[in-house]
Amino acid sequence: MEKPSPLFIFQIILIFLLTQSLPATSSNSPKPVTFSVTEFGATGDGVHYDTVSIQSAIDSCPYSIPCRVTFPAPGKYLTATVFLRSGVVLNVETGATIFGGPKLEDYPKESSRWYVVLAENATDVGIEGGGVVDGQAEKFVVRYNERKNVMVSWNETGSCLGDECRPRLIGFLGCKNVRIFNITLNQPAYWCLHLVRSENISIHDIAIYGDLNIPNNDGIDIEDSNNTVITRCHIDTGDDAICPKSSTGPLYNLTVTDCWIRSKSSAIKFGSASWFEFKHFVFDNITIFDSHRGLAFQIRDGGNVSDIVFSNINISTRYYDPLWWGRAEPIYVTTCPRDKTSKEASISNVRFINITANSENGIFLSGSKRGLLRNLSFINMNITYRRFTSYAGGLFDYRPGCQELVKHKTAGIMMEHIEGLEVRNVEMRWENNELEQWNNPMEFKTNTVNNIHFSNFNSVLYSNSISSS
Repeated sequence: MEKPSPLFIFQIILIFLLTQSLPATSSNSPKPVTFSVTEFGATGDGVHYDTVSIQSAIDSCPYSIPCRVTFPAPGKYLTATVFLRSGVVLNVETGATIFGGPKLEDYPKESSRWYVVLAENATDVGIEGGGVVDGQAEKFVVRYNERKNVMVSWNETGSCLGDECRPRLIGFLGCKNVRIFNITLNQPAYWCLHLVRSENISIHDIAIYGDLNIPNNDGIDIEDSNNTVITRCHIDTGDDAICPKSSTGPLYNLTVTDCWIRSKSSAIKFGSASWFEFKHFVFDNITIFDSHRGLAFQIRDGGNVSDIVFSNINISTRYYDPLWWGRAEPIYVTTCPRDKTSKEASISNVRFINITANSENGIFLSGSKRGLLRNLSFINMNITYRRFTSYAGGLFDYRPGCQELVKHKTAGIMMEHIEGLEVRNVEMRWENNELEQWNNPMEFKTNTVNNIHFSNFNSVLYSNSISSS
């Protein structure tokens, strides 16, 4: 039995400390004040905007006492952007739904503030209650496409460029002591839950549902934010489900446990925004189902990654359309520079422990000449390779940037630019009627891969009758 690493023990202590840092609920704490948005004139009919009533309820909260702003059930509360402030928690009751407005004028002038619910530089804030926040993504579809929907873009405002100018659902920017509990986040038009330069974040018992055919509807984006715990979450979305990013500063101390994830892109992805360091992460007891990619590192901008543990994870990956990044890799670790101006970063001290995978493609490990993968460990793994969709295989996917898509037969583990790799108690199983689709259990160039250690590694064929369903 694998002994807990010092990093794992550290993360358990971290969870305890974070729990203690959240707003107190003991008898010594002030009793929260509660306001209902209906007391301020909200109709909850889903037709008339309730923005003014919601914001009035929030602004009426006293500054010195915790305050709950309640959305009674049943009710459909249509709103433009509403702004949280310190000490305020939204309580969306079971059976109540907040609907984000679909019009450009529903959102602030600056695209960086396009959220249905937004907290900026606030402390002790959150959202809870068992209800729903819905971004009405279907109202942002310009043209339905069976491969990838074409979405509205508000770039004509000049406040943003490209085809991703759509509102996010919920944002906490520069906040401390954030608690998101027992809430469903539905149909974001763009990113769903966005945490930016924030500290001490607790996310638990939430569900996120995004249309599989809508691009950029990430589940949880943790950007430049430290000391975050995510547990007991269900995420089912088209784009990356849990996505740490470092755009303006480093990202430390992220723990994710007891989650179920499906994604048409990556279930868990580091980057691709990666200008600063990622360090001290634990992912444990996670099920990844029917995703285009499982555990992914897309380090493209020079930020180093170190001290990461993935443990007790069950992965199934499959091919989707190549318009979406990912080629069914259960594990994907890459550090190539985004372009000629980008720095090369390293990924080091990453452990994959007790991993089961059922996949249509192999593990992809690709460092770069000056951005090596160092000291990776694969311990107690059982990987089954079989084809069960009709999509074309035979591609290495380096996107974004780098070499883009490269034609190549599939290997069980593809490796390049690695210094230090441990493979212990690992079994690969191959469906024999698809053997012509595969190459070797392992593939690497000896001049770019050094210090590989194998212990109890096995690669076997099995009959397709076993896997038929």
